[in-house]
Formats: sequence, C-alpha cells, structure tokens
Amino acid sequence: MSSPPQAGVVPEPRLARLWLHLPTVAEALASLLRTVVAALFLLTFVLQPYLIPSESMERTLLVGDFLLVNKQTYAPPGSLSRFFMPYRGVARGDIVVFHPPDTLERLYVKRVVGLPGDRLRIEDGRVTVNGLALDEPYATFEPTVRSPFRDEFPAQVYTDPEVDPGWWKQMQSLTRDGELRVPEGQYFVLGDNRNHSKDSRFWGFVPRAQIVARPLVIYFSLSRPSTTDAQQAALQAGDDKLGHDRQLSAKLTGFARWRRIFRVVH
Repeated sequence: MSSPPQAGVVPEPRLARLWLHLPTVAEALASLLRTVVAALFLLTFVLQPYLIPSESMERTLLVGDFLLVNKQTYAPPGSLSRFFMPYRGVARGDIVVFHPPDTLERLYVKRVVGLPGDRLRIEDGRVTVNGLALDEPYATFEPTVRSPFRDEFPAQVYTDPEVDPGWWKQMQSLTRDGELRVPEGQYFVLGDNRNHSKDSRFWGFVPRAQIVARPLVIYFSLSRPSTTDAQQAALQAGDDKLGHDRQLSAKLTGFARWRRIFRVVH
C-alpha cells in the first residue's frame, strides 16, 4: 500500500504516451494517387491552362500571360458544371475562349461584343449596338495605319485582302441600313487591342457551340515584348554600354510580371 503524499510536495504527473502514426507505403501511394486523379479530373473537365501568344487582347491580356480557364461556365445544363461551377449563358463583355469558325484545331481568346439579334456597327473604331455606343474602358487603340474596313464596319467595299471572302458575302447579306444583324446562335467578337486584332471583322461570327471556356485568372506572366508597343520595343533595344550588378539583379527578377500573378480576368 503506497504512502500518501507528504504535505508541500506536488505529486509528479503521469506522462501521456504520444503515438505518431507514419503512413505505410501503400497509404502514401493511395494518397498520391487520389491527388493525381483529382488534378487530372479538374484539368480535363473543369480547368485548363493556356498561354497568350499575341497582342490582340492588350491591355487586358498581355503576351506571356498564362491563363487558367473555366471549361464548365458555358457547358450545357446537366453536365458536370452543376456540381462544380454554375452554368450561365454568354453575355456581352465576356472574354471567351473559342474555336474560330473555319477550324476546330485552334483556340482564340476575344471579347464578346454582339449577341444574337443585335444590330451592330463600328464608326471610327467605336462600337455601336442597337443604336447605343458601348462603354468599353478595356478597349485600346494603338497607333497604326488607318483601315477603312477595320475602322468603319460593316464596310461597303472589299478593301482588305485578309478578309475571308465567304464572310464578306455573308456580311453583305446581313447588313441593313449600315448595321450588321447578328443571327441566332452566333456571336460577334473583337480583340481589346482593336487596331491589332484579327477578329469577327475579318472572319465572321462565332457559333455558340464553338465557345468552350472563359478565362478565370492569370496564374503566371512572363515578361515578353509586344511588337505593337513602341515603349516595350525601345526597352528591348540593346547597346554596347557595360552593365552593373543592379542591372543583372533586375534581369533576374524581371523575367516575370509579378504583379499580374493571380489577377482575375474580366
């Protein structure tokens, strides 16, 4: 029989045993497999990365931006979208990823300007829809040679060799009183860099079935020069001056546009 503790003496607490469970090889492989399957599922059915290769969407999207796009936003109702991301229709002002009308092998990214049933015209580069001028704070107009076909649309004279002949004939048949009527199930898209974008003005409408995704966020951005930006081109010009260590550090940290990372696209 143990003796009672003496007065003034604190009994020593019992130490609890801690058990650390290390996963077995099978458990670790199963966890890795679940992660890989989830990532593949998201990249296959919901999200997908893309790289911006041209200047047609400046200043919204720059050359070298890496986009994460949502492939379920415009998916048909009843698909996986109801479980992960809500479905909604294409709206004016949306930036969309789509197949151009002549092929399913390429993907473009532009902004929706005209919806089915709209009456559309462009005057001096400014877009008017259903008699009202659009408020387009995202549009840029970098200096270039004036083009009657590009800046005044729909044109009455075939003046640009880059215009698709089939689209020219269709455009004439859909033009009334200087306005282009957008047919049902079709969308009119433009690049934000209006003077340096080959878009619906040159090859026609985008069918609804060929709109496949909507950009969500810029998850990385490489510092790539823009051929349409004189300031960036000047910065890329080299000379024979010796550099300093500060220039080296600037190059090491300047290969990416860090402030654009995780920027939401709209």
